[in-house]
Formats: sequence, structure tokens, C-alpha cells
Amino acid sequence: MMPAAGAGAAPSAIRGEIYSFTRVMEAPAAFAGQAPYYLALVRLEDGALITAQLTDIDGKVCIGDPVEMVTRKLTTDGERGMIVYGYKFRPPVR
Repeated sequence: MMPAAGAGAAPSAIRGEIYSFTRVMEAPAAFAGQAPYYLALVRLEDGALITAQLTDIDGKVCIGDPVEMVTRKLTTDGERGMIVYGYKFRPPVR
């Protein structure tokens, strides 16, 4: 796990594998437009476990699947429609 002092910091590894996952059918209000989507625990190459949304999923998701980090839109915030970006994970591009 990332240390408390590093909260909010980007993970040091960008590749990992799915440790566990769930398919979110009824999302919180800020993410309702994205449902259904996958939320996963990803074990990074450096051993850290982080929670992230999966993206670019075309088929079945399995524990142990390799993934890589990408920057994607997370949500649109406020009256001005500010787009909030963050990291998600996808299957590696071959």
C-alpha cells in the first residue's frame, strides 16, 4: 500500500495485474453516467496494491490479467464543467 505521506501521489509503477475486481452496476452520483464499469484492486510491479477503474475492456475480466496505467477522464465537476482527469488501468496495448 502507498504510505500515508504519499497520499494523492502517482504510483511509481505503471504496470501490474488484477488482484481482485467487481462490476459496478449502481454507481455513486458522480459516476452514474459511466455505469456499468469495473473497479479493480491492481497489484503493481513494485508490489503496491491500488484501487482503480478499468477502461477499454472488450471482453472478460479475470484475476491475474495484466494491465497498464493510462490517463483518462474521471468526471466533470461543477457548474463550469471542469473535466477531472486521473489514472485508470486497461489491458496492455500489443
